[in-house]
Amino acid sequence: MTEATPTPAPTPAKPKPVKRKFVLVRYGRMNSLGLFEHNEAQIPRTPTRIVVKTEKGLELGHLVGQLSSYKDGRFRLAEDQISSYYVNSEITFSTECVGKVVRLATPDDISEEQHLQKITQEEIACCEHVAKDLNLRMKIIDAEHIFGGERIVFYFMAEGRVDFRELVRRLAQEYQTRIEMRQIGSRDEAKLLGDVESCGRECCCLQFLQLLKPVNMRMAKMQKATLDPSKISGYCGRLKCCLRYEDETYTHLKQNLPRRGVLVQTKQGEGKVFDTQILTQLVIVEYANGEKAALPLDEITLLPPSAPRKRPPQEEPPAGRKPPQDESRQDEPPTGSEPPREEPPATRESPEEADDQNQQ
Repeated sequence: MTEATPTPAPTPAKPKPVKRKFVLVRYGRMNSLGLFEHNEAQIPRTPTRIVVKTEKGLELGHLVGQLSSYKDGRFRLAEDQISSYYVNSEITFSTECVGKVVRLATPDDISEEQHLQKITQEEIACCEHVAKDLNLRMKIIDAEHIFGGERIVFYFMAEGRVDFRELVRRLAQEYQTRIEMRQIGSRDEAKLLGDVESCGRECCCLQFLQLLKPVNMRMAKMQKATLDPSKISGYCGRLKCCLRYEDETYTHLKQNLPRRGVLVQTKQGEGKVFDTQILTQLVIVEYANGEKAALPLDEITLLPPSAPRKRPPQEEPPAGRKPPQDESRQDEPPTGSEPPREEPPATRESPEEADDQNQQ
């Protein structure tokens, strides 16, 4: 009898890795951005509010991104693409998952949010009253009542550090929830309370700008902006953030232009750079006769630094005066005279020899 060979057991198929699905959400009073994991089968093709779970608790956020950015409920852009976009745009963003999507917002959730916004003003008034009783020098800017009711966050401004421990204790007893105090600056105040700016649009920090970099007067001077503080200052009272947007372009264009006072050659002749226009790349040249002309950069040629000018020829001396002798010929003896006799070098006496001669 022949023995039957056992058939090998089929190898179990490896389970396919489940692709995690994320959505990009703007959430919180400070309009933070983050990726949230979700299990929804389909993302609605209309602007949607969603309830998310963060480290603070339950919050109501806005779904961010064009409708074409999502496919089968998954955000199509890769993490490195999202990171590079926000880094180049100077927006604080982390590609790590910051929470989960609880559900799509319902009409009841929207109604609850509106109710919390109404009682927020009462919470701010209560906090101001308690701070005044405690003689705390602080200005309450805004408050954020977390959607899930886990905590209330108060944003305040103060000149220095403030001991608000007693304030937190009293507010916690009043509202029976966790109280969080956050000290902010003038730019953050504009981010919370900003309105329409002089350009007719909302404040950039309120709309999209998150990384607030410093702005200085050099940027305003380079862009030929008015130096009137009331016209170049924003809602926060500091220089407008939009002055920084074009600073890189202005700096790059300025490197192509010559400096003031440099000699240049043009079709009209030789002149000196009087001023420059950065955006139009025009050079204002001043000629020797005082006339000025604005010329494109490609129509001028920089001249090398001029060599030291030669000394003008000496005029003949008037009658009765001898011409000055040439310094280079002072060591030569006059013609027909004997060369000067060389005297032996004088020997220096030592102090001891000088004393002996004096005694003699």
